Amino acid sequence: MLNLELRPLQENDAPAIDRILRQTGMFTAAEIDVANELIDIFLHKPDQKDYVIVAAVEPGASTEPVGYVCFGPTPATEATFDLYWIAVAPARQGQGIGQTLLNHAEQESVSRGGRLMIIETSSKAIYLPTQKFYERNGYVVEARIKDFYAQGDDRLIYTRRF
Repeated sequence: MLNLELRPLQENDAPAIDRILRQTGMFTAAEIDVANELIDIFLHKPDQKDYVIVAAVEPGASTEPVGYVCFGPTPATEATFDLYWIAVAPARQGQGIGQTLLNHAEQESVSRGGRLMIIETSSKAIYLPTQKFYERNGYVVEARIKDFYAQGDDRLIYTRRF
C-alpha cells in the first residue's frame, strides 16, 4: 500500500520540484520557468487564491517531495478548476503517486464547490502515457487546437465533470 503524506508545498520543497520537472524530460525550459513562477506565487503571496500546490512526501523517509500537483479555480468561472501541473519523480512513476495527487486535486476541488476540472496537455507522442493516465481517470478530450504549441504539436484539452 502506498504510504504518502500530502501537504502544502513548503519553501524548501522548491528545489526538489524543479529537479523533478527537469528529470522527467517532459517539459521545456520555458514550461519549467512557468511552473517555478507559480510555485513562487504560491509560496510568497499567501493571500493569492489562484493556485493550490501540494507536495507528496513519504513519511519517515526523506522530507523531499516525490511529486506534486498544482491546481486552482479557473478565474472568471463558476465552479471550474484547472489542473496546471502534476509531476512525479521518474524513479517513482507507476507506483500510484500521480493517481494519489490527481485524486487529491479532484477531491479538494469538489470540496471547494468545483464541478468541472480542465487539464491541458500536448499531443506529442512523448505525452501518450500522460494522455492515457487522464483517460483512465475519467477525463475526455473536449477540444483539440491544432499546432498550438508548435507545428504538429496540438493542445489537447481534457475535461471531467463531477
